[in-house]
Amino acid sequence: MTIVQQHFLCFHSFLPSFFIFQIMPAMCHTASIWLTLALAVQRYIYVCHAPMARTWCTMPRVKRFTIYITLAAFLHQSTRIFDRSYQALTIEWNGEMVEVCHVDNARWVQEFVGEDLYYTFFFLFRVLFVHLLPCIILVTLNILLFRALRKAQERRKLLISENRKKECKKLRESNCTTLMLIVVVTVFLIVEIPIAVVTAMHIVSSLTNNFLDYEVANIFITFTNFFLVVSYPINFGIYCGMSRQFRETFKEIFLGRMVEPHSRYSIVNGPRTCSNTNETVL
Repeated sequence: MTIVQQHFLCFHSFLPSFFIFQIMPAMCHTASIWLTLALAVQRYIYVCHAPMARTWCTMPRVKRFTIYITLAAFLHQSTRIFDRSYQALTIEWNGEMVEVCHVDNARWVQEFVGEDLYYTFFFLFRVLFVHLLPCIILVTLNILLFRALRKAQERRKLLISENRKKECKKLRESNCTTLMLIVVVTVFLIVEIPIAVVTAMHIVSSLTNNFLDYEVANIFITFTNFFLVVSYPINFGIYCGMSRQFRETFKEIFLGRMVEPHSRYSIVNGPRTCSNTNETVL
């Protein structure tokens, strides 16, 4: 077997596992953060700027933004596919000569960009646009939504006193959806903020005097990743427990004909009374 063939086999044996276990999780995590941010922005528009909702909170826009976010998350991680080189080496192991795959930074990273500049830019972009800014915006939106929720609760009390039951019921359902989103975003922030802090400390430590104890940091990252994974089923439980519309939509999508065909909620537009419009009901 020639050296070129060995390098080719080394590349194809290592790259799939690297893509599945390192690139894909980071890409999905990035998309999850930006999708949560998009959901919070959409809910803020629907609650605090209702006239704009018919323009911005529509299913076509939601689908387009979902595609844009997925593509952006992939592009953010796309350089990791090409920033490494793979070389087949023969070494002595336990008295025998064995072939191993040596992984190093690609030539364009080492010679043209520079390892320090490349990794600093990559992680700095991730800290700013994947962790820090989304968390700041989500905290701000959570505060604004909580204030709007309190005002809506006061309005609901007024409607109850005026015996306007129909408007009161509609406002109660809207408040429940807003409260559900606040809870989901709060759980999200509890998990994401520690990850952002550790990543930022890693960058500062790498650029200065290496003050970060990586044994402690690795233990901390293990726990944060564990809670990140746990938060996903918790979010599903929050949606199921706090949103009747989510439960009805979930049944309609995954159970299909097993549910009643005349459900109160449609997959796209929520209550059937709104099914003739293009507006989403979050």
